[in-house]
Amino acid sequence: MSLRILKIAIGTELDVVGARQRAREIAVLCGFAMQDQVRIATSVSELARNVFNYAHGGKVEFSIEDAGGVQALQIRIDDQGPGIADLELVLSGRYQSPTGMGLGILGARRLMDRCDISTAPASGTHIVLQKRFASDAPRMTARMVGDMCAHLNALAPDSMLGEVQQQNQELLGTLDELKARQEELLQLTRELEENNRAVKMLYAELDEKAAHLRRADQAKSRFLSNMSHEFRTPLSSIRALAKLLLARADGELSDEQEKQVNYILQGTVAMNEMVDDLLDLAKIEAGKVDVRAERFLVADMFSTLRGLMRPLLHGPDLALIFLEPAALALHSDQGKLSQILRNFISNAIKYTERGEITVRATVLPEQGMMHFSVADTGLGIAKADQTFIFEEFSQIENRLQTRVKGTGLGLPLCRKLADLLGGAVGVDSVPGAGSVFWVSVPLTCAQEGGAVPVPPQPYQPD
Repeated sequence: MSLRILKIAIGTELDVVGARQRAREIAVLCGFAMQDQVRIATSVSELARNVFNYAHGGKVEFSIEDAGGVQALQIRIDDQGPGIADLELVLSGRYQSPTGMGLGILGARRLMDRCDISTAPASGTHIVLQKRFASDAPRMTARMVGDMCAHLNALAPDSMLGEVQQQNQELLGTLDELKARQEELLQLTRELEENNRAVKMLYAELDEKAAHLRRADQAKSRFLSNMSHEFRTPLSSIRALAKLLLARADGELSDEQEKQVNYILQGTVAMNEMVDDLLDLAKIEAGKVDVRAERFLVADMFSTLRGLMRPLLHGPDLALIFLEPAALALHSDQGKLSQILRNFISNAIKYTERGEITVRATVLPEQGMMHFSVADTGLGIAKADQTFIFEEFSQIENRLQTRVKGTGLGLPLCRKLADLLGGAVGVDSVPGAGSVFWVSVPLTCAQEGGAVPVPPQPYQPD
């Protein structure tokens, strides 16, 4: 639906001023905000001036358009002039007019919600501008538009001086707004500068704390290393003396004495294991552990592990099974990889009362990795604890805790050793259904611990 408001002929300079005046008055009567009033009046003024300058005559028509329930003020500007030869260049913003800046059409296009232009040498130029009403604005009816037309016709056209004064007031308002924006920008700049200074101070403080933490970490590593070395000698002596007593080197022992000496020996062995783990962790953190990569057959490593770990089984209800891998060579540090698997198997024996523990190796040629896993039928580990167990001195409470002692250092050590080999460790577990601890290492490991994945090759004896 279209409701016509007013039509103005453009033939003189005064008509251009009158078109601007009427555009602002219509915008006021339609209830547009002050900024939109200025936008509408400025757009009409620029395009009406183009009509006067280039086409030497034309018309401006105002109407209310309703499309799909959305109302808009529409301004149609028509002329029968020579048309716009470089419309694409003008709309791109690169056009330089010989009589002005060439920004009238481009400015109107930016100020209004819609700007459609059609032009041809034989039919002149036709421009349609639209500014949509606010969503909460009252709907314009035919009666309201009729009252608006009567009001406009009753108004006497203002002089050019009055329009210039109005434009000056609008310009002053715009300048005041720009000044306020500039002050806000300056205030924001000052706040940013203060924030930058605070951030710099924070970074300096963080650097200082990081240096302090590095010194503390180095001191901790030195302490653990020195303590471990100092503990080894007395622990070895205690273990040797306990074995001599159990061997009856100094005479028979009573049953109670034998039981107590066994407690001493077990405690010494457990403490010796903790000292060894602490020393290994201290060496790794201090960067004093070298990766000695060599080529070896995985089946040979499994054979050695079988001989070491089977004596630790605590009854016939638990079986230790090694699934022999294919005859493939692995170029890595066999000692460190064996230490990881020994820790996994030892934990599986401790926390599995019956069933089986299965050790297997699988080649992942696409990733250039070999995957080792130790699966048990033990207690299992809750999802929330599966990351926690790889932290130092962390243990999970369970019903076997009174029978099984641990240091909480084995799994963190496994993680650090796997990092040195260029691999990773992890666990998959469900409480009551057992656990699968795994380690993946590159098929070829560089001497300095970096991984250089290569396709697996059959084992070739030297």
